[in-house]
Amino acid sequence: MHYPRSTGEFQSWFATDADCLDYLEWLRWPEGFVCLRCEHAGGWAVADGRYKCAACGARTSVTAGTLFDRRRTPLTVWFTACWLFGAQKGGLSALSLQRALEIGSYPTAWAMLHRLRSVLVRPGRERLAGTVEVDETYIGGEEPGLAGGRAKGKKVMVGVAVEVTEPHGYGRCRMTILDDGSAATLHPFITASIEPGARVITDGWQGYRGIDKLGYSHEPRSQRAARARGEDIAKLLPGVHRVASLTKRWLLGTHQGAVTEAHLQSYLDEFTFRFNRRNSHNRGMVFYRVLELAVGHDPVRYRDLVLNSQPKQEPPAPPGRRGHPPSIDRPRAARPWRTGPVR
Repeated sequence: MHYPRSTGEFQSWFATDADCLDYLEWLRWPEGFVCLRCEHAGGWAVADGRYKCAACGARTSVTAGTLFDRRRTPLTVWFTACWLFGAQKGGLSALSLQRALEIGSYPTAWAMLHRLRSVLVRPGRERLAGTVEVDETYIGGEEPGLAGGRAKGKKVMVGVAVEVTEPHGYGRCRMTILDDGSAATLHPFITASIEPGARVITDGWQGYRGIDKLGYSHEPRSQRAARARGEDIAKLLPGVHRVASLTKRWLLGTHQGAVTEAHLQSYLDEFTFRFNRRNSHNRGMVFYRVLELAVGHDPVRYRDLVLNSQPKQEPPAPPGRRGHPPSIDRPRAARPWRTGPVR
């Protein structure tokens, strides 16, 4: 009852912008309108489509103060973007979104996806618990004149933590860009990602020394000792190696490796969001969660997204394709395939 379970249901639920607006209203105020200014519960709809507070008289729109604040793109387009973003298990690129929704410019599609990525980290989310593997990996591509896989400036160090369930399997994960592999960097990553009292498994790197004093049960596994015993060192921390490998494959597959360091954390947040919901019974639930987070998030402006980097620049769109994407809310076509010759 709360979310569509198929593409057909999605199309029937959200055929018009009014349907989308009503759904956002239900998500934001399930118990009725609440004023943003004075937090008074109670008010009524006025002629301009906004709500007027019964206490202070302030007028508020359903989308004000949310991810959809001051939008110029029709809500039907936004909802379709959210459906494609959530329903496709591997996600989608900005170019694919631009083509699917007839968006006139690449930067518009790029910004829509980055706005969605910005809401995926829920404030106050639960930290990992139980048995947790922690390691670092390097993400990035080759650069001329830089030899070695870990050369400074060539790749970005990323901290990975993943829950290990018994007898086999993995739970949730966390991924964060790290400045370096020192204890001053690794310890805050562990405390921010893992609940105290958890059993933390790491390799023998010296940066992990002392985490037992932070309230964790630390189990270091030495790669050198495993190599001396003839064991496969990849099996010391299989969970983080699996997650790191899936992340790199996803970046190379869906996004063709075209991810800059300035926006890498946003992509890591998206992968974490998808990985932690990989066992959802229905992809519509992921769509519902994205919208639920979007209405509870502050507006994200385009200037905030391009603060450190610029999106891909494209030549001007041809005549007839400029401007905002058309709404999905359109009159029914009269079987256009019958009106012209077959080519």
